[in-house]
Amino acid sequence: MTPDEWPFRLIPRRPPAFLAALALSIAAMALAIGVRGVLLGWPNATGLSTTYFPAFILITLYGGQRWGWAGLAAALLLGATNRASLPVGISESGIFIMFLVSGGVTVIVANALRQSLVRLEAARRDQETTQTALDRSEARLRLAQDAGSVGLWDWDVATGEGVWSPTLYRNLGLDPVRDANVRSLLDMVHPDDRERVRQVNIAAVKDGRMDPIEYRVIWPDGSIHWLLSRGEMLRDDDGRIVRAVGVNIDVTERRMAFEQVRESEARFRALADSAPVLLWISKSDGQREFANQAYLDFLGASYEEALRFDWRQCLHPDDLPRILQEQVAGEASRTLFNLEARYRRADGELRWIRSFSQPRYGPDGEFIGFIGIAFDVTDAKRAEADLKHINDLLAERVQAALAERDEAEAALRHAQKLEAVGQLTGGVAHDFNNLLTVIIGALDLIQRRPEDAERRERMIEAALGAARRGERLTGQLLAFSRRQALKPEAVRVDDLLTSSEPLLRRAVGEAVSLIMAPAAPGAVAMVDTGQFEAAVMNLVVNARDAVASGGSIRVESAACDLAEGEVSEIPAGRYVRVVVHDTGIGMDEATMARVFDPFFTTKEIGKGTGLGLSQVYGFARQSGGGVAIDSAPGKGASVRLYLPRSEVTPEAAEPEAAATARGPGLRVLLVEDDAEVGDLVTAMLEDLNHQVFRADGAVAFERFMARGQVFDLLLTDLIMPGPRTGVDLAHEAVKARPGLPVILSSGYTGETLSSADGAPWPLLRKPYSADDLAQAIEAIMADRPHALASRP
Repeated sequence: MTPDEWPFRLIPRRPPAFLAALALSIAAMALAIGVRGVLLGWPNATGLSTTYFPAFILITLYGGQRWGWAGLAAALLLGATNRASLPVGISESGIFIMFLVSGGVTVIVANALRQSLVRLEAARRDQETTQTALDRSEARLRLAQDAGSVGLWDWDVATGEGVWSPTLYRNLGLDPVRDANVRSLLDMVHPDDRERVRQVNIAAVKDGRMDPIEYRVIWPDGSIHWLLSRGEMLRDDDGRIVRAVGVNIDVTERRMAFEQVRESEARFRALADSAPVLLWISKSDGQREFANQAYLDFLGASYEEALRFDWRQCLHPDDLPRILQEQVAGEASRTLFNLEARYRRADGELRWIRSFSQPRYGPDGEFIGFIGIAFDVTDAKRAEADLKHINDLLAERVQAALAERDEAEAALRHAQKLEAVGQLTGGVAHDFNNLLTVIIGALDLIQRRPEDAERRERMIEAALGAARRGERLTGQLLAFSRRQALKPEAVRVDDLLTSSEPLLRRAVGEAVSLIMAPAAPGAVAMVDTGQFEAAVMNLVVNARDAVASGGSIRVESAACDLAEGEVSEIPAGRYVRVVVHDTGIGMDEATMARVFDPFFTTKEIGKGTGLGLSQVYGFARQSGGGVAIDSAPGKGASVRLYLPRSEVTPEAAEPEAAATARGPGLRVLLVEDDAEVGDLVTAMLEDLNHQVFRADGAVAFERFMARGQVFDLLLTDLIMPGPRTGVDLAHEAVKARPGLPVILSSGYTGETLSSADGAPWPLLRKPYSADDLAQAIEAIMADRPHALASRP
């Protein structure tokens, strides 16, 4: 019968539930009553008898003593209710007492048996628990031995035999069937370590103490492994050493890691000591824990002395305060920082040292100090100073060379200016001599035969034509120099091109095709219309002269936006582009380089003045734009004229005023330093029925003003001899006579152009006719009707 079988199954491990105990009790009592009923008859079934005792035993074993007493009480109650079943002739009370005693003993004995069985079951289970714990502990021990490669050994000192754990066999690379003894272990120890192991064993037997030892063993496959052996010597009752127990631990991986670390440290130290720079490692408190050979050599100290050395002892006094401050700030920042100062080397020489310190952190991320490196930069400092000195010398020499170059360039520019002035003077003289020849010759012929009216009119027309050509020539010169006083106004470029088309076609002639292609509708530019038309005419005439019979000229326009640097010398912005393209002979690079020079021309003598393109260039630059040319020999030329676009709305054209008739006579103060011009203007004013007062300059003007003589109009030349201009005289006159009408007059404004433009009076440009003068007077007097009303 096993412990898991009856009676252990009859006795529950824990107290049974009430209903379970009650059910078993009723079943046991019913079984006892049934047995008595079968044997003695059912009328006697409930009587008192021994058939109840097995039921008491069963009830007590299952439910405990309390349920046994309850069964006994139930049997007595049933017996009392069936007295007829009692034996005849025996005392009824005696039977009840005997049954009660026998039943009670049965319950007590059954309860004792139950308690014994329960204790036995508890002991069995405790034993099972202990064995299980022991098995688990042994399993954990074996696991720990296997995981840590810990092998157990037990050595009998007297016999030399021993017992090895499976892990120890594995640590030795042996099959577990091999005998375990000291001799077999020594045979496997590396020859270099064998004697040392033997001496440790002898000392253990002699002294009773076994010191830990690490040694190498050679496995049967030839591989070498490291073992750590620890043991304890055991004595008998008489104090004799009889046994030794201990462990052998495989420390091969740790030993190899240690060897690798030691080799790495050796390589690091060798590398650090061979480096020509100072290297060190410091702790978190700043104390050095490593320094290389260069560090030691710089200090002239031993390794231990260098680790304790205070660098402030060799720091230059002038650098000490700064370095201390920078070092405290750098170490507090826990970031990379550098220092540079002068330190005194062991031989007494001051050297510039530049150091860099990098923070280092431990495995847990805690700050553990700095690692540093320092360079001797003394030679670099000296080289830097030498280089600065050389640069200073070089800068002086370069400055001198630049000054010489500037002088040479200035001389060259002066020579170029003289050449240009000579060329300009010759060209101007040539053209003006031709014009003066016509004028002087015409006037001479008129003077010789004044009575010939037809010839006189013809000569007058020739002289006037030559004078007007001189006027245009002067305008071209001023436009090139950008001194011409333009009268810009908002105009639609396409409208100007359309209105100029008839004149352009007459200039081109029948042999050359002229194509007009305006394509900038609504594009407005601020230009002087006369100068614009003259510029386009010059471009078309140049193109005509370059195109052979049957060629073509195309004039087109377009609105465009220029980026910075897209066209040389023209700033970025919004422009109207006018292009004159021809299919002529084209130009080479040398010609294009001089094409805008005044009086430069490739035409035959007498065919052109060389001022056409220079006028175009001056007009475009003065208008805020520019000119560009694309050309190549045999491929024609395209001249692009760029004019800034404007948002101003053009005003409607006013009808030209008719020739001014003689009006009411005015008292006019004429200030003119040129006597001949003054005589001519005086004649014009008198012919217009005006009274003229003459002043040949600023001094004469002041004398006239001082006399207090009354006059109605001031007509003054803009440029006067001396520092004062006509604008200054006008201001003085208006200050003395508020509301006085003033007309400024000049053929060349030069540097006074800005003051003339800012003045509140009109500018009458020379040369002008009597009609031009009359219209100017009429316009200025129309704006000041009160000027005549104040006359006496």
